[in-house]
Amino acid sequence: MVTGSAILQAFQMVFAPGTIVAMLLASLFGLFVGAVPGLTATMATALLVPVTFFMAPIPAIATIVTATAMAIFSGDVPGCLLRIPGTPASAAYTDEAFAMTKKGQAEVALGAGLVFSAVGGLFGTVVLIVAAPVLAEVALRFSSFEYFWLVLLGLTCAVFITSDQPLKGVITLLLGLLVACVGLGNPAGYPRFTFGSAEMTGGIGMIAMMIGMFAISEVIRFVVDTSPPAVLAVEQVGNVLKGQWALAKKYPVQILRGSALGTLVGALPGAGADIAAWMSYAMSKKFSKEPQKFGTGHVEGIVESGSANNSALAGAWIPALVFGIPGDSITAIVIGVLYMKNMNPGPTLFTTNPQNIYAVFLLFIVANIIMVPLGILCIKVAKRILQVPRNILMPLILLFCIVGTFAINNSLFEVTVMLVAGIVAYVLEANRFPIAPAILGVVLGGMLEENFITSMIKSNGDLGAFFVRPIALGLALLTFLVWFAPPVMKLLRGRRPVVPA
Repeated sequence: MVTGSAILQAFQMVFAPGTIVAMLLASLFGLFVGAVPGLTATMATALLVPVTFFMAPIPAIATIVTATAMAIFSGDVPGCLLRIPGTPASAAYTDEAFAMTKKGQAEVALGAGLVFSAVGGLFGTVVLIVAAPVLAEVALRFSSFEYFWLVLLGLTCAVFITSDQPLKGVITLLLGLLVACVGLGNPAGYPRFTFGSAEMTGGIGMIAMMIGMFAISEVIRFVVDTSPPAVLAVEQVGNVLKGQWALAKKYPVQILRGSALGTLVGALPGAGADIAAWMSYAMSKKFSKEPQKFGTGHVEGIVESGSANNSALAGAWIPALVFGIPGDSITAIVIGVLYMKNMNPGPTLFTTNPQNIYAVFLLFIVANIIMVPLGILCIKVAKRILQVPRNILMPLILLFCIVGTFAINNSLFEVTVMLVAGIVAYVLEANRFPIAPAILGVVLGGMLEENFITSMIKSNGDLGAFFVRPIALGLALLTFLVWFAPPVMKLLRGRRPVVPA
């Protein structure tokens, strides 16, 4: 298809009345979910999956893109007004924003979070538009050897990046890989871990499992939570756009640095917006000319971290679209939706249906632009959103999860999987085990096994063939570097002689 024709078709799909209505409704849903403490952007995505099952591909993707972008921003609202982050991505600068609120600067803090989230999101979209097609060209030359090492590198990054205790990350990763082994969907087509159950032969439903891990676990967490409700720090917020242009002129380096770091971290498998925000806030403090002001209500960290968390969303789509490897838990769910809509991730997606890819790029641009007016509306009605009774909201979420999961395959077994996954996720998180590696294990386990078996068949069992092709060798060396560099560095530091004072 000619590029101009594909772009025109993308515009027609994105600006079709059905798609616009879906984006507006998803935006309001995302703003609401993000602004309610305890409900996350990933949970918003998981709850939308049953709805997208009945939608055309582009409106389905549109709902997820807009809802997650809005949820990441609106998580700033309760963090600023209640000192409770609405989403993990807002946790990095919650204390900073709340300190500004106590100083009477709630408008500045919320405005910075809104405006620079939109700027960061647009920056990440530009990188997605530029990088994804280039990487797709490279990926067309990939064989099973390269994909094996790429998946292994992605799983490794998920363990080391998402957890301050890598051993716990390894345990949850192995748990995810074990779940991926269930059923007949392996290269040999042999039933594994089915225990004689007909339902288990089809494997564990990824969508049902993710709805359980990200939505049901939050419902359980609410049930066992006994902490008293927080009190609003301010009753009303004024003009949030006032002074934002001055901040943009004062902190251009911070905006660019936060956006770039967020996009890069987002593209790393398993990382996501929350890690991008924490890293960006730490970097902002390290390179600031006024580090002593951090923690006292200083807007610089909010500007940089706000740029990072939304740019990470677009960055996470780069490996998801090009290689089918999710950059975060949101794109892990998205990959399932893409397969469901016959938009299989991979380099051929850019050549066989370019209009769909251009439509996805356009959706990101539109979502980040409409974030500003809708974000202002969210801030204006924040008081009412934050006062929604949680004891009414959570049973509704539970009901929606059960009905939605059942509707996907009309199966009670899927509902059981969802409930069990929710309990397991709650127990894991209560004991500080990261969930992201488990999700990556489920999504990538089959791909890892399939590419390993295919490569072994091609090479007649010769393991040396995994290191012959230049790209495969490079990815292998990078994987080994991630594995062995930390213990080697620790060993070298331990042997360093102590200089007497």
